[in-house]
Amino acid sequence: MRVTRRLRWAVIPLGIATAIGLAGCTTSQLNGFLPGFTDDGTQATNHTEMVSGLWVNSWIVLLVVGIITWTLMGWAAIAYRRRKGQRGLPVQLRYNMPIEIFYTIVPLILVLGFFAFTARDQAIIETQYDEPDACITAIGKQWAWDFQYAEQDCDDADAAVWTMGVQAQTDAQGNITSELPTLYLPVDKKIKIKLTSRDVIHSFWIIDFLYKKDMYIGKDNYMSFIPTRVGEYDGKCAELCGQYHSMMLFKVKVVEQADYDAYLDSLREAGQTGDINEAYNRLQNLPGTGATPEAEGDH
Repeated sequence: MRVTRRLRWAVIPLGIATAIGLAGCTTSQLNGFLPGFTDDGTQATNHTEMVSGLWVNSWIVLLVVGIITWTLMGWAAIAYRRRKGQRGLPVQLRYNMPIEIFYTIVPLILVLGFFAFTARDQAIIETQYDEPDACITAIGKQWAWDFQYAEQDCDDADAAVWTMGVQAQTDAQGNITSELPTLYLPVDKKIKIKLTSRDVIHSFWIIDFLYKKDMYIGKDNYMSFIPTRVGEYDGKCAELCGQYHSMMLFKVKVVEQADYDAYLDSLREAGQTGDINEAYNRLQNLPGTGATPEAEGDH
């Protein structure tokens, strides 16, 4: 009874201290110091909090396992240390069946748990919108980005508008001096992005969205989400793709629908309509594509 009381008086203050500590955490701390959140907890997309939750909860479980393991290791090192006057080897144990079973089942449960939660969240994030409000084709190239804007069908080039970008230019100090390719997205709308490459493998990464996806040659990839916060975000290529990989940067502007429509209208007025120019697509010069040997040599 006395031991139970002592435990109770130890657990209660510990629980209160833990609650107070968690209540004092900032939004950044609660989300594992990941980007993509404002001070009031507003997420960048409808999937951002799901990704951070998987990250933070995984670390909590791993830390608990680590603390238990380190504690047992320390206890064993102290409790079973060699005492003064002891000689020879300690008593040798061949095995302990309950402990063997415990150390087999617990890791198995942890692995299955991580798999189950990851598969659940990945299935949600990877579900593509069949009828998005906007379907945008993002094209990676050495070492910049092209963007083509359509409505529900990314392959409907008749009414599409586009913009072509160039790689970042810097001064002697490494400061970016050029205008970066910019992807415009309407806030609170279903967005579907078709990812493709003009040359080598790239990776499309909007940092605050906490998600990136590879851009393959000859195989289109897709990602769907809803931007939930107006603002400007940084993007980059996350796959080493050549000499100027570090300069393959872009900006993302999440704007109101009226501003998004006005931007598309400005591209139409500039004559940037129809299917995006394929003149710089190196894949068209590969053998078997119909290009003449002279054309292949030119490129």
